[in-house]
Amino acid sequence: MPMISESTPVAFSDPLPDAVDVVVIGAGVVGTATAWFLARRGASVALFEKGRVAGEQSSRNWGWVRQQGRDRAELPIMMESNRIWRGLAGETGEKDLAFTASGCVYLAEDERQLAKFEAWHALAKQHQLDTRMLPKEEAREAVPGIEGKWAGGMVTPSDGRAEPFVAVPALARAARRLGVSIVESCAVRTIETAGGQIRGVCTERGPVRTERVVLAGGAWSTCFAGNAGLDLPQLIVRSTVGRTRAAPDRNLPNVSAPGFTVRRREDGGYTVSTGDLVEHYLCRRSFRYFKKFLPLLKLSARDVRIRLKPPAGHPGAWGSKSRWSGGEVTPFERMRVLNPPPSELVRRRLTERLPRRAPWLGEAGIAEIWAGMIDVTPDAVPYICEAPAPDGLFIGTGMSGHGFGIGPGVGRVLADLVLGRPPGHDLARFRFGRFADGSPIVPGPY
Repeated sequence: MPMISESTPVAFSDPLPDAVDVVVIGAGVVGTATAWFLARRGASVALFEKGRVAGEQSSRNWGWVRQQGRDRAELPIMMESNRIWRGLAGETGEKDLAFTASGCVYLAEDERQLAKFEAWHALAKQHQLDTRMLPKEEAREAVPGIEGKWAGGMVTPSDGRAEPFVAVPALARAARRLGVSIVESCAVRTIETAGGQIRGVCTERGPVRTERVVLAGGAWSTCFAGNAGLDLPQLIVRSTVGRTRAAPDRNLPNVSAPGFTVRRREDGGYTVSTGDLVEHYLCRRSFRYFKKFLPLLKLSARDVRIRLKPPAGHPGAWGSKSRWSGGEVTPFERMRVLNPPPSELVRRRLTERLPRRAPWLGEAGIAEIWAGMIDVTPDAVPYICEAPAPDGLFIGTGMSGHGFGIGPGVGRVLADLVLGRPPGHDLARFRFGRFADGSPIVPGPY
């Protein structure tokens, strides 16, 4: 099983608390990690999930815990997150939080791509990361069984992997043992305020008093923020990935080659994708945020496909509600788990490329293909910040396709922001107002 869906039985159905120090909206990796760290700091926490813990992109991603290739501002947080991942299983007693230090290899087919790796390697050296460049022969030897003509590559041995669809629920179990109230199939409808200060939230099951809220709603965050009167530039794209049947263990690192990515799974198969296609369904926000996304689109246009009609229930779909009260059924309740069909184009590409790039995996064959919706910001780096209003609202969203690995680090930072403690990192790059204050929009690696 690669992911969690609405048919997955409810595992967390704690009673609704009357009041807590902090409400966290969204039980993906960021929200769950934030709740866990808050509880470790002694805060009382309620974690609400409209569908299932990790039901959307947090169970559908590649499972990479990657420092390599990160945005300059993200890298220090990701290095901390790597350290957190290494200790999670031991600290929580949850074996499903196991981290495997497999390493991560990027492969280049030409000198142009290799030059980009060299530029990023300079950043890695500034942070004393164990990244090193790979000449042609070493690049080939680093990825046994992966076919291609490589100009060279880049490797970060301290990178690794974990299993998304079991790891995040395991972290939720650990959070619950620390006292976090976790309620699945329960949407937070609205934030209630008085005098510009949060006083509580209205859920579909009733009110909860609180003065601090963390919005970690992934693909749904812009929808929720808009109803609260906040403009949160973010769009979503569909990404398709698959897994093979069991195949020999080649002791492979996580591998990213042009048009093909692969990593070993704990079930004996491999997670595979083309890594070169995302699809965006046009909606009202597509036009509203078009200019803000132009710099990113220019860099990634070759890998983006525009689809004209979003599926029913898609965040921001034509005709969907944009405003509601605490007494109304919301879009979050109409679509408990966003479960898009996989891309047929990616399916065809994988079917063609797998036996060519990894003949031994071609023999194993594809067991399953699925898709998830990724929340993307105009610069492809997240929001990790306090909102301008109302007082007490914090935001962790827009992970832009690389949230699983950095999730624990972002959760630690958000927990300390909420509690008024120093975050330990420069968060200027992740501020709320960066797309409205006249600053140039500079996309990070996507």
